[in-house]
Amino acid sequence: MLYAISHAIVKILGRLLLRLRVIGAEQIPKTGPILFAPNHVSYLDIPLLGAMIDRPLHFMGKSSLFRGRFVGWLYRKLNGFPIKKGARSRAGLMEAVRRLKQGQCVVMYPEGGRSLSGGLQEPMPGIGMIVAMSGAKVIPVYLAGTDKVLPVGAWMIRIHPVTVFIGEPLDFTEQIQKESGKELFLQISRTVMEQIVKLEAQAAGKPAQKIHPVPDAAVKGENN
Repeated sequence: MLYAISHAIVKILGRLLLRLRVIGAEQIPKTGPILFAPNHVSYLDIPLLGAMIDRPLHFMGKSSLFRGRFVGWLYRKLNGFPIKKGARSRAGLMEAVRRLKQGQCVVMYPEGGRSLSGGLQEPMPGIGMIVAMSGAKVIPVYLAGTDKVLPVGAWMIRIHPVTVFIGEPLDFTEQIQKESGKELFLQISRTVMEQIVKLEAQAAGKPAQKIHPVPDAAVKGENN
């Protein structure tokens, strides 16, 4: 109930204030597990993405967000679950796999966290591991404009158009059957990131650019 109410409110406000729109929503399957893989440049990425997707989204957030009694309760009511930094992140990743196997939609940032520069970064292997363990299809996403609405370090929202670009579903079933291990995880992660790069180019109306060779995510290994 709380998720549905929040979804409706953010969608209405987004459309009124930010001219929020989505391109490619028809490509999202109506049933079955889906791992949404968006770029991440603003704290508004999750709520604005969720507002434009009809299916409920489950998302992981850095564990510190869940420490407060009220805030932790709120995040969980909105389908959030915690993930810890680095080697301790396995429990969070396994929770993502569990939810996907239940047929849910989960959001995970391939870059591992917010980009401080606003540019796309090298992906982390975590998303590849989740795909390999769950067998879920991946939908790449590019959010254009959220970094202008709430940039890194800002607390006040600014008025700027936001568009959510949805890519075609990626199915790695055949690759998973033939390969395994960390190299497979990295290959999946890179393939997903390449599709996000193409969506970025679509948003800019320019040829696709290479991703930055060094990650600048706010916290490596965390989705925040």
